[in-house]
Amino acid sequence: MLIEFMMIFLTLVNLIILSTSRLSTCIKVIAFQGIILGVLPVAGGQFDIQLVIFSIIAISVKAILFPSMLLRTLSQLNIHREKKPYVGYGMSLLIGLGAIVLSWWISKNLPLTITPANSAVLPVSIFTAFVGLYLIITRKMALTQVIGYLIFENGIYMFGVILPQKQPLLVELAVLLDAFVAVFVMGITIFHISREFDHIETDQLSTLRS
Repeated sequence: MLIEFMMIFLTLVNLIILSTSRLSTCIKVIAFQGIILGVLPVAGGQFDIQLVIFSIIAISVKAILFPSMLLRTLSQLNIHREKKPYVGYGMSLLIGLGAIVLSWWISKNLPLTITPANSAVLPVSIFTAFVGLYLIITRKMALTQVIGYLIFENGIYMFGVILPQKQPLLVELAVLLDAFVAVFVMGITIFHISREFDHIETDQLSTLRS
């Protein structure tokens, strides 16, 4: 029951991210998402010491470190909203609702063996990965695309948690490290782009001339 409740909350969180233009709200939602994903490995009642340590690391990185870095970058940029995405927020919400149905259909047809307790995690992991890719593709601001990258990584993380026999915790830690390096580099890049060109809209970079 706890896992099902967590998956409902994560689904609502993803829909909120699709429908809001406020960057600070997106970052705060990412932090809440990180807390839930950190608790996920032990939510099934398995209190193995390795799982507990892994959960602590995941919460520290996903719910504290990444959001703190993004909020710091946001304060330096002095930008609060993404005003003109490629796809509007109302349409994005409708696409997200359709993606939920598609994710459930895909999860039912994947040839995977998972426990009944984790049956709700698979479609939500697919939906989360979709939301991340959608933000990367349809948003103009580099910071929003970084948020999309984090959400996409969260979807991969969820998928790995429900397949422990095929995705050992060591690999999950490596994924977290890769995500940390990527966000760190992206944060520096966004800051320098904003300082040089007074904006962080990636579509405008195509107009630059050597």
